[in-house]
Amino acid sequence: MRRLIAALLCFCATATYAGAQKYEPLSASVQGALHKAVSDSRPAVSSFKTSMDAVDWLTTMSPRLEKRIPGREYRIDLLRSVHYEATRAGLDPQLVLGLMQVESGFRKYAVSSVGARGYMQVMPFWVKLIGRPEDSLFDLRTNLRYGCTILRHYLDIEKGDLYRALGRYNGSLGKPEYPNMVRAAWQNNWGYEKAGKLAQAGQ
Repeated sequence: MRRLIAALLCFCATATYAGAQKYEPLSASVQGALHKAVSDSRPAVSSFKTSMDAVDWLTTMSPRLEKRIPGREYRIDLLRSVHYEATRAGLDPQLVLGLMQVESGFRKYAVSSVGARGYMQVMPFWVKLIGRPEDSLFDLRTNLRYGCTILRHYLDIEKGDLYRALGRYNGSLGKPEYPNMVRAAWQNNWGYEKAGKLAQAGQ
């Protein structure tokens, strides 16, 4: 019986809740802005304010991700990329880590039942809508760029209401399960103490 309970707990800890952003017509100005956001080349600068900030954040986050991504070099590259793309989009990098945990379980080549792809489970229609034909949603930085840009877009639509923006991101607007799961991952695994207020703020 204990082994069964342990197995169920293990499954719950690793299961994902991948959803699907839903296609919505965009105005030409919004489409153009999103295309620019995903197409801008990555400048050779750090998103950290100081080198010490980078060391502190990476040293804190890296051990938490080690079981899911054992390779240190790739793990650090992923964390730097998450921090850069989240900061660029005006998002909390630790929120993005929580979302990635729930959406894909940090599986680079994850594909949902409806076709969402990669770490942030981006739907392929976004490439046709705002991207370029050569964009691969299985590429680390491309996936993060799209995912963070899309979440920022939904936050703007919802006037900063993160609960509703997460619902849109997952294709489950108005349902509490997904925002609550992201909140729990954000709070319990990535160290954001105020994340507990997330779901309630949108209700």
